[in-house]
Amino acid sequence: MTVRREFPFAVEVIDPLWIELSDGTRIAATLWKPKTSDKVPLVVEMIPYRRRDGTIFRDLEIHPYWAGFGVACCRIDIRGAGDSDGLLADEYLPREQEDACEIIAQLAALPWCNGNVGMVGISWGGFNSLQVAARRPPALKAIITLCSTDDRYADDVHYMGGALITENEMWSNFMLVKNAMPPDPQIVGDAWRDMWMKRLDANRSWSEHWLEHQRRDAYWKQGSVCEDFSKIDCAVLAVCGWEDSYSNSVARLLEGLTSPKLAIMGPWTHAFPCRGDPGPRIGYLQEGLRWWKHWLADDETGIMDEPLYRVFVIGEERPRPFYENHEGHWVAEEAWPSPRIEWQTRYLNPTGLGSEPETGALRSVRSPATAGTDCGRWGGYGGTTPDLAIDQRREDGQALCFDTEPLAETITLLGAPEIELELMVDVPKVNLALRLCDIYPDGTSALMTYGVLNLSHRDSHEFPKPCPVGEPFTVRLKLNDFAREIPKGHCIRLAIATQHWFILWPQPTLATATIRTGLSTIRLPVRPASPLDKRIAFEPAEIASPVPATEIAAGATTKTVEDDLGSGLRTITLRSNGGTQSIDDRAITTSSWNNDTFIIHPDDPLSAKLVTEYAWAIKSGPSDMEARSRTELTADHENFYLTWSIEAREQGRVIHSKGATRAIKRDFC
Repeated sequence: MTVRREFPFAVEVIDPLWIELSDGTRIAATLWKPKTSDKVPLVVEMIPYRRRDGTIFRDLEIHPYWAGFGVACCRIDIRGAGDSDGLLADEYLPREQEDACEIIAQLAALPWCNGNVGMVGISWGGFNSLQVAARRPPALKAIITLCSTDDRYADDVHYMGGALITENEMWSNFMLVKNAMPPDPQIVGDAWRDMWMKRLDANRSWSEHWLEHQRRDAYWKQGSVCEDFSKIDCAVLAVCGWEDSYSNSVARLLEGLTSPKLAIMGPWTHAFPCRGDPGPRIGYLQEGLRWWKHWLADDETGIMDEPLYRVFVIGEERPRPFYENHEGHWVAEEAWPSPRIEWQTRYLNPTGLGSEPETGALRSVRSPATAGTDCGRWGGYGGTTPDLAIDQRREDGQALCFDTEPLAETITLLGAPEIELELMVDVPKVNLALRLCDIYPDGTSALMTYGVLNLSHRDSHEFPKPCPVGEPFTVRLKLNDFAREIPKGHCIRLAIATQHWFILWPQPTLATATIRTGLSTIRLPVRPASPLDKRIAFEPAEIASPVPATEIAAGATTKTVEDDLGSGLRTITLRSNGGTQSIDDRAITTSSWNNDTFIIHPDDPLSAKLVTEYAWAIKSGPSDMEARSRTELTADHENFYLTWSIEAREQGRVIHSKGATRAIKRDFC
């Protein structure tokens, strides 16, 4: 990654830029504006993660870069976050989208702006870019949405396949701290303490209402643009990475949108492609500049001559908990879904995955509650964080496996494998987890993709129903989209398990699933090579000058798995020490740490316990603030038990604390 220090335009920085909304709320922003007498386009990013002391480390690498090439950028603290007025009550609220439309209109009317606005964001900012685009503010001509989703129920931190994700509590615990921090006294002045107290009084665990919506109801449909793709008429560039948990949305956006669109799918985790891991990184900022110049400045940059879908295909590599770079190569498709994909059907036969059906004996699986330990976590964060799946042989031993014969030739798979199962279960509530693995000649099992389904949601995420016990029934599901080259001589394995801890919260009882062999199938998306593949080339990754900062204490991340031979409990611990950094140009020092602990007994799903803790401290000028949160989740047959607490400190003294314990009825989860 190269730091670019020379640009066509000098850049003026305005911080803070205050934007007053029609209801009197003042919104805080930072503006990077090229110094020119010509009118220029503008790109906005709106997120809650505090522009001066939260995302500043990546903001200064990105927004001044585009401004230096003639595209102004405005990084906005949304209502109730950072230095902005108001309170933040939940994610992706209609109020946030309405604010965005008003802000875009105000900024587009400024005398230096040419009236054309773009919107960009990763994660939260990728979500609201899509949501605001669906509202069609007149000045919004294009967006770049990274690591986001069109479907809040299917592909966010809350539920997957109708099953509860443990990240639900981890994320709400993270936001407890974010919502407990004051604005920067250096920016808002004496009002900072009153604003802080109001935030603390209003703060609560968002998990309380997320757990009250265990079905895909109106709560999740709001803000899910898949409800009506036709509402989006501006140009959309969708970007994600295979190691990120939002990768499924890119293919759906390409299929559903009718507006101009492109997509880039790389090897990265939840990060911008110019700074993401695993690599290889690409010149994302150069691609973004081509996009903005085309749609906001009417320049001919050639961006729309690129193939619709540029995809990194992961090559042969041994499974590891983290990678510096993935092996692989780039390919391209001109349409998606692609008519070039050759779907191969394989049957789950008594002897493995066959090209013709062979009926035979029933095959059953009853996974321990600990199954899933080696499958990585939901949402990887790259670098040396040990988030990724390791060798799957231990997991395969706790699953029902169907293998192909060794491949006669190397093949590439691109897309979402489709599975149809004829099965029976012995209890009415079952989570099913299916993994597709690349099996090396020496037996190494490398996870390629997976999918999960709460079988009570087999026909509808909105209207679940119990499974018929002891009676055959059919389920259909897709695995997650992926791209992988599988070498000649390797085998493909489909592994079926009835647990997926610690990603999924388990159902109340262990379950046995029995597959009717010869009647169940998997369809594999085989991709032939294309002459377009040779055209794919990205410039090297570049960034603008990083924020001037001093590392006071280094950070570190660890993952441990401990089996207690006495109690039988397995404990998985994720520890992340964010270290301590001084942001030298604004007299701010930040530090953070996070611990996530998962406990379960292999024979008892009701022993499951999640404890997540987070702390963040900020010193700004004379002030010294810290917030610490803790969330615990347990369950019995009928209820989830959610316990949360938050405390705020000033100069090391606790000035506010609150918490609650809630029993929330389980609804097929």
